[in-house]
Amino acid sequence: MHIREANENDFKLIWPIFHEIVSQGETYAYEIDTSKEKAFNIWMTQPFKTFVCEEENKIIATYYIKTNQAGPGSHVCNCGYMVAKDARGKGLASTMCQHSQKIAKDIGYKAMQFNFVASTNVGAIRLWTKLGFDTVGRLPKAFNHAKLGYVDALIMYKYFY
Repeated sequence: MHIREANENDFKLIWPIFHEIVSQGETYAYEIDTSKEKAFNIWMTQPFKTFVCEEENKIIATYYIKTNQAGPGSHVCNCGYMVAKDARGKGLASTMCQHSQKIAKDIGYKAMQFNFVASTNVGAIRLWTKLGFDTVGRLPKAFNHAKLGYVDALIMYKYFY
């Protein structure tokens, strides 16, 4: 498995991963019918950098890194991670999160924040906690889960000491 910075041409292979995850309405606060054009903007244009994980010349996962807030909050970054369905269970989310933390530090960020983690996404919460993130906030019934209705959303944060 190899992680590299994505380019615009990679989006045609990122799109199926994005579409499958977002259309389920279970983990990301994007419209479940997000268009390909809007997805490109979200995943490729808005972030500071986007990365892909490749295995045998196939994109199997992706993440972005961007500044979480402007001005006095610009030292904190935010990331989003997605793994293709058939590549799950291989530790890719952990690998990408560790990679993103190194990139964040190299760029000069002092912390990373996950703004809106669905409380039902127990695998992600367990992983982020294992990787040193603290749950610093809980937003009651803030995430409208496609199957479960309104569930809490968590704010998770890690300061790079």
